[in-house]
Amino acid sequence: METRLHDAGEEAGHYAALLDAVQAMAGADAVALLRLDGEVLVPVAVRGLSEEALGRRFPVSAHPRLALLLRSPQGQRLPADCALPDPYDGLVAHQPEILPVHDCMGAPLRLHGWTWGLLTLDALQPGRFDAVQAQLPALAQLVEQGVASAQALRELAESAAHEHELVRELQAGARAPRELLGRSAAMQRLRREIDTVAATDLTVLVLGETGVGKELVAQRLHAQSLRRERPLVQVNCAALPETLADSELFGHRRGAFTGATQARAGRFQLADGGTLFLDEVGELAPAVQAKLLRVLQAGEVQRPGSDAVVHVDVRVIAATNRDLAAEVAAGRFRADLYHRLAVYPLHVPPLRERGRDVLALAEGFLEENQHRLGARNLRLSPASKALLLQQAWPGNVRELEHLVSRAALRARMEPGKGRWIAVEPRHLLGEAAGAALSPARAPADAVSGAAVPDALPGRDAAAAPTLREATDAFQRRWIAEALARHGGSMAAAAREAGMDRANFHRLARRLGLRPGRGAALG
Repeated sequence: METRLHDAGEEAGHYAALLDAVQAMAGADAVALLRLDGEVLVPVAVRGLSEEALGRRFPVSAHPRLALLLRSPQGQRLPADCALPDPYDGLVAHQPEILPVHDCMGAPLRLHGWTWGLLTLDALQPGRFDAVQAQLPALAQLVEQGVASAQALRELAESAAHEHELVRELQAGARAPRELLGRSAAMQRLRREIDTVAATDLTVLVLGETGVGKELVAQRLHAQSLRRERPLVQVNCAALPETLADSELFGHRRGAFTGATQARAGRFQLADGGTLFLDEVGELAPAVQAKLLRVLQAGEVQRPGSDAVVHVDVRVIAATNRDLAAEVAAGRFRADLYHRLAVYPLHVPPLRERGRDVLALAEGFLEENQHRLGARNLRLSPASKALLLQQAWPGNVRELEHLVSRAALRARMEPGKGRWIAVEPRHLLGEAAGAALSPARAPADAVSGAAVPDALPGRDAAAAPTLREATDAFQRRWIAEALARHGGSMAAAAREAGMDRANFHRLARRLGLRPGRGAALG
């Protein structure tokens, strides 16, 4: 009789060979291999049953004979006059009539400590299994080994496919890396430190306020290292849900948890031979911190759902805007992990300590925006330069980038008549009622000593909001309008903003906005 498989592919040959061997050893007329999917048994391969059997599903609660076999520790043989209904009645090949009696036995199949499914054997004559009943545990073990082998081959193929897909994703999403611009003493000192430690394999902890450019530091460390030909894999730990962080970093086996429909390699395996950048590492849950410590200590990764240990060669760079020493003292971060990460700490200076670097950065962002907007010859006016030099920049380089992007768009909408389109203070300030950038430095440039105005002409500096307040007002209005456009969907609004969904959600929550509230300002 022909072997039929529910699933095509390379597993077919493995399962067919298993069923042939079991049938030959047991003298069975029908053999079935069923996989347990939740509370339902799904035929994977059959021998001696009709093709219709492969399309059937057998809820365990509805089939007491299968339930009894599934619960038995070593499997069992049912008596020929067993009163429990036979799930295969009418499904035996070439035997359309319901058989009044026959021989039946079966055994549960277990992989890695959990029940994978069930093996059933049927014969048309009672007593057929008298001589082989004692061999049932051995038959089940043979099938378990074969299923484990087929599963391992599938997981390898799926893991490789996932890895290739993720690498393509990373490559497709990669953009030309930005440089750490700036001629200030603080930035020159930082670049020297980076180039010194980059050539080593020391673990680096990049410290600094939000938006200072910690990701650029990690990119330069990798680019200057001996691992530069291998991948740089980046992970935003703050965007990882606690329930999935373990799987994202270390991978998992198929069936390790609900929803794990295929095996996958974790970020550590993808970064093998290269560099792994853990941004916002202070956000990791304690359980994940413990596993991360093991990798740093021994280079060993253990995937959820697997007892196997995978060795990886990864240089770790971590970053945080938290005071990890204070987090350790408060019991929120492991002290041993902190010391493992902070082998070589690098502090990225805030923008307010970088003098005229703010102008070099602003002009670089303006250059990027004029290409994106199709505008030409956008330039900062002298008044705008003076205004930018006065600010405290609580959001640092990221805040400056967003401000310049908005100003470039506004200036593009008001094209000048001359050769140059000047970005004026009004473009930086926007149209929020009463919004203005507030002076936050001494009225003299700390580097050049050139005098700058205390405030914009016609503005009451004492009554004007701070840059942070003006930025928050703009962001609150923009997010509220985006939510209204997308029916309150945070995910859709985040896509429009070009932001990670978790980061977008945190920003909206900080600004008092909630999903589903549309344009309500909270």
